Amino acid sequence: MKTEINPQDTNRADAFSLWMSSPMPMVTLVKTFDVSKAVKYCKRHNMSFNMLLCWCIGKAASYVKEFYILPENGKLFRYDKLAINVIVNNKEGGINSCDIPFCEDLEAFQKEYSVLTKSASDTCKSSFVDDAMVVGTSAMIATELDCIVNQYTDKFCNPMVMWGKYRKGWFKTTLPVSFQFHHVQMDGGHGARFLQHLQDEINSL
Repeated sequence: MKTEINPQDTNRADAFSLWMSSPMPMVTLVKTFDVSKAVKYCKRHNMSFNMLLCWCIGKAASYVKEFYILPENGKLFRYDKLAINVIVNNKEGGINSCDIPFCEDLEAFQKEYSVLTKSASDTCKSSFVDDAMVVGTSAMIATELDCIVNQYTDKFCNPMVMWGKYRKGWFKTTLPVSFQFHHVQMDGGHGARFLQHLQDEINSL
């Protein structure tokens, strides 16, 4: 459910007054992750790496309460659930956007991910979840990337997690991840905490 809230009744009151009218309120953090366990887990269970990383992102975000609020059109809204957005290559050579409701059950999330992304690919139509706070993702796995900075538009203030191709080393596999968020939604400390939760989720697989 999406509910408008008074910024003054939240811990984001000062951030709202400082950054809501800023022309560039986005913050980008970059962290290199050890994804060795995620790669091994995917091979053992015949899973998509990107799907598993999306699930880990949702799980990590669920621990940070700031993920459940979002500025939009000069207002602040609270949500009671999360969704993960993925960009899907469609059969006509274009791309579509696909929102996948997050749930803690990995098997259920995998099933929903498979159904929705296949539908987007086959029908060339995007699908959206309107009543959840959506964490955007973008996987550009054609090559290794050090950092990604997304465009900023006031039509999309949602947090965004982006990555390229993971890097295989002798002893571990690594993946640089860029995390972009609106400063009204959270501060750098919240973003850093989310990234640590994400590494912890990957490590616990």
